[in-house]
Amino acid sequence: MSQITVQNLYFTYDGDHTPVFEGLDLQLDTNWKLGLVGRNGRGKTTLLRLLAGELEGRGTISLRQPCLRWPRPVEAPDRRALDILLEGAPPGEEWRLSWELSKLGLEEEALDRPFSTLSGGEQTRALLAALFLDEGAYPMIDEPTNHLDREGRALVSEYLRNLDRGFLLVSHDRAFLDGCVNHVLALNQTGPELVRGTFSSWFRDKEGRDRGELARNEKLKREIRRLEQAAADRKQKADAVERAKTGISQKGIVKHGLRPYLGEKSRKGQQQRKNIERRAERAIEEKSGLLKDIERADSLKLTTLAYHSGRLLEGRDLAVTYPGMAGRPVSFTLRQGERMCLDGGNGCGKTSLFRLILGEEVPHMGELFRASGLKISYVPQKADHLRGGLAGWAEGQGVDLTKFLTVLRKLDFSRALFERDMGEYSAGQQKKVLIAASLSQSAHLYLWDEPLNYIDLFSRMQLEELLLQYRPTLLFVEHDRMFRDKIATEAVELG
Repeated sequence: MSQITVQNLYFTYDGDHTPVFEGLDLQLDTNWKLGLVGRNGRGKTTLLRLLAGELEGRGTISLRQPCLRWPRPVEAPDRRALDILLEGAPPGEEWRLSWELSKLGLEEEALDRPFSTLSGGEQTRALLAALFLDEGAYPMIDEPTNHLDREGRALVSEYLRNLDRGFLLVSHDRAFLDGCVNHVLALNQTGPELVRGTFSSWFRDKEGRDRGELARNEKLKREIRRLEQAAADRKQKADAVERAKTGISQKGIVKHGLRPYLGEKSRKGQQQRKNIERRAERAIEEKSGLLKDIERADSLKLTTLAYHSGRLLEGRDLAVTYPGMAGRPVSFTLRQGERMCLDGGNGCGKTSLFRLILGEEVPHMGELFRASGLKISYVPQKADHLRGGLAGWAEGQGVDLTKFLTVLRKLDFSRALFERDMGEYSAGQQKKVLIAASLSQSAHLYLWDEPLNYIDLFSRMQLEELLLQYRPTLLFVEHDRMFRDKIATEAVELG
């Protein structure tokens, strides 16, 4: 057993005035299978980079073993996969690499192929196997599910669950976390929270605490309103008394020689009024300080367009075909108000089918019917192309800026982010830009290609509530099992 101790850690990025961490204290056991959760921009990847020594902050980080962060960059990916995976590993570990790969469903022949020819899911599993070759280092895994299909996620979850060593895992996939962690570290607004158990057990407890906290908050808010009203009443009464004193005519004051006396009374009245205001302000401030910060996820809205007929899309024996590859032909009909999930493993042609629906030239067989005049809102799988300012980008997309920024605020975007270049955003924040743009558009059909990649847990739940409330016509690809099971009214399996 080894310990990682973090004491009074302070860190902020150059040019950013808001600290990512301020006075952070943690004590972690490296034997734990620890899930790290929190909203986008809350500092999860930053914490991993600090532990790995890639960043330096103020405070103390005590480690008894080095921390390795996954994924590591791959240089010259056209080299043989075996050579890439064994970089930095102890000598003679080729047999162990093959053994670990077999647990993750990868054949040994993949080691002799150029790394670049492996699919995204194969690369993910191969790099994970290589991570665990170094038994003297503490493995830290940053969002491994983003390029894994359903089968790949199940394999990796089982692999991590059966390990006889601990790790630190960042993930937003609830089912995946439940399958492989025994502790949860949540980076909340009010600070870190460390508990024993699965994600679901932590979240159930959190929901119960939040309900109690909301009730206490409402009571405190009523008390604050009462104090504010009482302070206003006392101020109004003191002002009325002061006006009555000063209402005596100047002639009367001079005649009876009351000027010094009334001047002193006036000063005392003003001082008394200030004292009342200060006491009221202190009482309100004390009550306001008791209000806890609850993780809020404001409700989102969506304005859909109605189409004049029920059928929007239909595929008849449809399959994407590329040289040396042809998917299994499928037939489907998407009607207005339905939410259809395209399912299947990596490389089966889901994204290519989206491109075909969008009108691009994609080699295929079979027939695709698309209703004429159909207005489509599209969320692509990748968001790393985003650069420049939000306002200019929104204008280029034909998106109403006010509505767009409002959606981003509800997705936990700070106002400070509005002024930053999108290239500086985290991967989750970039993906939220694409989702916010789609939610700001009125459309007959929404095409979402893996919309939840890098998106935090609370925003996933916001999107679930939105889709179930407004019931747009949706065709989507998503490997988050909980999201898919809640949202899809129908699934089509692509072979």
